[in-house]
Amino acid sequence: MDKKQQGQFCWLELTAADWQQAKSFYCDLFNWRADDEDIGDGMFYTKMHCNDKIVAAMFQRMPEQEEQGVMTNWLTYIAVDNVDDTLALAEPLGATVIAGPHNVMDAGRMAILQEPNGAVFAIWQANQHTGIEVRDVEGALCWSELATLNREDSKAFYHQVLGWEFDDKDMMGITYTELKVGSHQEGGMLEMTEEWGDTPPHWMNYFAVDDCEKMANKAQELGAVICVPPTQIPEVGRFSVINDPQGATFSIIELLTPVG
Repeated sequence: MDKKQQGQFCWLELTAADWQQAKSFYCDLFNWRADDEDIGDGMFYTKMHCNDKIVAAMFQRMPEQEEQGVMTNWLTYIAVDNVDDTLALAEPLGATVIAGPHNVMDAGRMAILQEPNGAVFAIWQANQHTGIEVRDVEGALCWSELATLNREDSKAFYHQVLGWEFDDKDMMGITYTELKVGSHQEGGMLEMTEEWGDTPPHWMNYFAVDDCEKMANKAQELGAVICVPPTQIPEVGRFSVINDPQGATFSIIELLTPVG
């Protein structure tokens, strides 16, 4: 995958309370290979490879993040043509900038923001680093999903900021919104109900697997907690929501047909 279009999901990054444990878990689960890059001061930025293609990254939580109470978590990055122009659109609509904007050496320019409904994500303006090298294959990102408090507000925000288009569908008795960049389905969103309790709005990343039941069992054996057991989605596939051993949430899905 070369430079991503604006609005495409381009990078996944795990901030880990125990970086070594996180590497071990994800390498064992997805058969990823870890490549540690020395970034100075005894810190490393680890790029994760699936079949020699980069699919994600992780790093040890910084001391200041620990002081701020940042927990182990996955951060979703979305490609933009220009970070500063995107923030100029997002902030008047109620988004809050959490970090940045700043350059990451010659890799690119980024910012982390919280959108009006509360979900946190990052935006990335690529330079030398364009992001993940493959998706929609086993062990790689295949879908990104927003759980929101207000679907219509979220649709309006992301359309104005990123240019996404949407298609609402009935799925298992709820309205599920697919989001598109051009003609390509990039992900989806759904509105949270009272059943979600105090779960905050968030972006969820789905990794493709060939056997959901087998992989959920494997994750549990490796110390993960199964939040949603393998569940069938008619005409889509079988998915499970998992908390890794340090509490970061992700999903796996066994798709009936490829996305896109």
